[in-house]
This record gives sequence, C-alpha cells and structure tokens, in this order.
Amino acid sequence: MARLKLVVLISGRGSNLQALIDACAEPDFPAEISLIISNRADAGGLTRAETAGIATAVVPHGNYPDRETFDSALSATIADAGGELICLAGFMRVLTAGFVDQWRDRLINIHPSLLPAFRGLDTHARALAEGVRLTGCTVHYVRTEVDAGPIIVQAGVPVMPDDDEATLATRVLAAEHQCYPLAVRLIAEGRTSVHGESVTISGPTNCPNTLINPSL
Repeated sequence: MARLKLVVLISGRGSNLQALIDACAEPDFPAEISLIISNRADAGGLTRAETAGIATAVVPHGNYPDRETFDSALSATIADAGGELICLAGFMRVLTAGFVDQWRDRLINIHPSLLPAFRGLDTHARALAEGVRLTGCTVHYVRTEVDAGPIIVQAGVPVMPDDDEATLATRVLAAEHQCYPLAVRLIAEGRTSVHGESVTISGPTNCPNTLINPSL
C-alpha cells in the first residue's frame, strides 16, 4: 500500500517536525514526508530535515506583496511535491481562506490546548491564570477561523500545583509529540471521516475511562 505523502510547514525549531520525521522512519508507518517548507531561511527545522535527508524548500513570505500571492506560491510548491496531507508544525503564518478551502480536510494543525479552550497565543499562561486542573493539546483539521476545525486527537495533561509556564509547556509538548504522529497515522490508514465539523474514527481505539486531577 502506498504511503501517504506529507508536506510539513514550519517557521522555527521544528520539534513537532522531528516527531513526524521519527514516526515516518518506522517501516510500518503509513506516511512519508515528501517535502518540508519554511517561510524562514533560518528555521532550525531545516537542519533537522537535512539531517534526515528530506527535501526542503524556503518560500519567504517577505518576497510576496500580499498573503494571497504568498499562499498561491506555497500551494504550488506543495502540489509540485505531490503533497496529499499538509501538516502545520509551528508555521507562524495565518493562511488565507482560499488556501484553507483549496486544501480542505487535507490540512491539519496542532495546538497546545484542549480546543476549543484557549485558542490563540499564550495558552499555558492563560491555563494557569484560569486555574484549570487539566490542559493538553489538540490535532485538528484547519478551517478559516484560527484554531478551529474538526478535532482528530487530543491529549489531556494535568496541571501540577507548582507548575509555571515553562514546566507546563514541557509536558504538553511531550504529549504533542505523541499526538501528531497518531493523528497522521489515523488519516493515512483511512480511519478518519469528517462529518460537518466533527471527526469519526473507525476501528478499535484504546481510551482511558477517566483522568482526574487531583487524584487522592
């Protein structure tokens, strides 16, 4: 069976990119990375790609007069690489409605909160300020509204009494590195279907009954 061709978009260090690279290196993983694209030539993730022997492209957003022109160039680069699923992994650009609609249900993102809670930036600081006992991360299909779209995978991460932003972010990031490859696997195996704005997962799953914090 042919492996699903991924194109990963990055802007920075690429830690979630590395999780995808590691997953795709496994012989039984049903996807492979065809191309890694950055809008920044100095993105650390490009070094990760070079180490793994994966093709890269830089599409600098500053070279284009507007978002629409940049997104058009980005889309053409993805298509030329035969991309079947686009993974946003720390890509710090808001994509236009035209781009999102063109790649609808073939474009996914990971966000460091349990969406729809804490959309946008500063998720960990906001979670701590609200006093939530659980936070986490979400892999979802992308829609035109930022940090919205059908949810594929989520992980709950307990907030500890002595947490600060850095410690909480570290634990959430570890969960992200598990969730992103899982979401890609589910899609590549044909186990996800989008109905309206929700995702149905077919086949067996292994879900915990309850996560309680604090647990006595």
